[in-house]
Amino acid sequence: MEKLGPLVDLTKRLRKECPWDREQTHESLKPHLIEESYEVLEALESGDPGRMREELGDLLLQVLFHANIAEESGTFTLDDVASALMTKLVDRHPHIFGDTTVSGPGEVKENWEKLKMREGRRSLLDGLPRHLPGLLHALRIQEKAAAGGFDWKRAGDVFGKVEEEMRELSGAVEAGDTENIREEFGDLLFSLVNYARFLKIDPEDALRRTIGKFRDRFTYVEGELRKRGKTPAESTLTEMDILWNEAKNT
Repeated sequence: MEKLGPLVDLTKRLRKECPWDREQTHESLKPHLIEESYEVLEALESGDPGRMREELGDLLLQVLFHANIAEESGTFTLDDVASALMTKLVDRHPHIFGDTTVSGPGEVKENWEKLKMREGRRSLLDGLPRHLPGLLHALRIQEKAAAGGFDWKRAGDVFGKVEEEMRELSGAVEAGDTENIREEFGDLLFSLVNYARFLKIDPEDALRRTIGKFRDRFTYVEGELRKRGKTPAESTLTEMDILWNEAKNT
């Protein structure tokens, strides 16, 4: 922690002396915050401690920038951010800082949601960011609704809903109703996320893994075609299928 103070001072100096840093606002920094968050995720998935350290530092820089901008406008300071966080953590851990008893992680999570409602939220869904990626947003909404008792009982019933939504999507496609196709496709994705939840799978993580697998295999196909002096556009699907199967076995 001895480096945190000097780091804060350094970021404040950058705000004063660097033309680019000086012109940044909460609004202009939004894309950078999102980008750095995803880079942290990639670092965590890589399992590389050095990369994790670097990317967490980049994300911390975004937090410090926003705190500095707020302090300059007299809105709040980094100390205010830390103080509010400490208060929240103490209040939401009564099993540590109070006399509440819990049986395990599940009950801790249930109590967390109840405490949020006592803080003045009118809905279990309040506080859920609308800009979350779609699959993650669907998962979080379903988790919060389930915490309120609105949930399926068995995974088999959820899969039955998936099959139902597939039939409805097929019907919409056959009817050629573009708007209904979009709606039914969304319903199918939502039900698949629900099924993933019952299987204890993070759908966002599962899709990212599949995307990574596709990317690796397609890159292999491109590389092999390049050795032959060709591009995918200059090759047949049969050629690429053969290379794709090779990639699956490498």
